[in-house]
Amino acid sequence: MTNNLAFLGRDMAVDLGTANTLVYVRGRGIVLNEPSVVVLNSSTGKIIAVGIEAKQMIGRTPSSITAVRPLKDGVIADFDITERMLRYFIQKVHRRRHFAKPRIVIAVPSGITSVEHRAVKEAGYQAGARRVYIIEEPMAAAIGAGLPIHEPTGNMIVDIGGGTTEVAIISVGGIVTSQTVRVGGDELDQAIMAFVKKEYSLMIGERTAEEIKVAIGSAFPTGEEELHAEVRGRDLVSGLPKTVVMSAADVRQAIEEPVAAIVDAVRTTLDRCPPELSGDIMDRGVAIAGGGALLSGLDGRLRHETGMPIHVAENALDSVAVGSGICVENYERLNQVLVPERRR
Repeated sequence: MTNNLAFLGRDMAVDLGTANTLVYVRGRGIVLNEPSVVVLNSSTGKIIAVGIEAKQMIGRTPSSITAVRPLKDGVIADFDITERMLRYFIQKVHRRRHFAKPRIVIAVPSGITSVEHRAVKEAGYQAGARRVYIIEEPMAAAIGAGLPIHEPTGNMIVDIGGGTTEVAIISVGGIVTSQTVRVGGDELDQAIMAFVKKEYSLMIGERTAEEIKVAIGSAFPTGEEELHAEVRGRDLVSGLPKTVVMSAADVRQAIEEPVAAIVDAVRTTLDRCPPELSGDIMDRGVAIAGGGALLSGLDGRLRHETGMPIHVAENALDSVAVGSGICVENYERLNQVLVPERRR
C-alpha cells in the first residue's frame, strides 16, 4: 500500500501551452500530451470534451456547442475554463485524487505580468495541488534541451510555442536577458489563412492551415524540389467548396511576417547580450526548441540572418515539459530556478 500511496502523491510538472498541455509525472516521464482545447455546451456551460477529442471538433460544431482555447498568446485568457481543463488533465493522470495532493511545477512565459502569474498559481491550487511552483518556459526549455544552465557560460535558447516565442540567454542558473514576442505557431496558421483568402478567395479553417504548415511550410528555400499541397475550402465568390494547389513558395510568402518577427527577437536578444557571453554563444551556438523549431528551414534562416551556429533540440516538442520534469525529479538541485510562493 505504501508504494501505491507514494505514487498517488507523486509530484508533477505541467507545460500549460497555448496549443498543447503536457503533464510529466515524477518517476514516469510524460504521461499526457493533449491539445489545450475545451468544448462546452453554450447554454449550460457543461464540458462536453477536452483535449484530443475536443480539437477534432474545432470548426465543426453546431451553434449550441463552442470549442474554446482557454490560453491565448501563452497566457490564461479564460481562467475558469483553464482551471477546469487543468483539473481534468490532473485527474486523468491521478485517478484517485482524494489521497495525497501533488506538488506541481507549472511552466509559464517569461514575459507574463504578476496578475497572470497569480492566475496560473491559483488555477493549479484550484485543480488540487498541495503546492504550486512556477518555472519560466525558456529556463525549462534550456534544461530540457540539455544545456548546462548552472555553469558560468552563456546558453541561448529560442523556444517557439503555439502563442509565444521566447528568446533567452541563461548563465549560472538565471536568465541574463530575455525577450518574449507574442508570435508562434498560431500566428503562422493565421497568416496562411489570410494569404489563401487574399490570393485564392478561399476560406479555410485553422486546422487546414495547420496541416498546410506542417506538410509544406518552410522558412528558407531548401534548394530541393518545391513541394505542393491541395487545399480545400469554401470559395468566397461562389460559396461552393473548392480545391486549389498551393506551393511551398506560397506558404513561405504567407508566413514571412511572423517568421521575420521571430528572427528580429533573436537579433535583439543577441544585441543585448553581455560581451563575455557573446563569445560563449558564438562557440556553443543557439538551441531552438518548441513546436515551431520543427518548421522546415527555420534553423537555416536563423543561421543565415545571425551568422551563429543553430541547432534544433533533440526533443524540441517536449523540451519545456521535460525540463520542468527534471526540476520535479531533482527538486533540491533545481530549486533555485523555480519561483516559489506560499499560498496566501
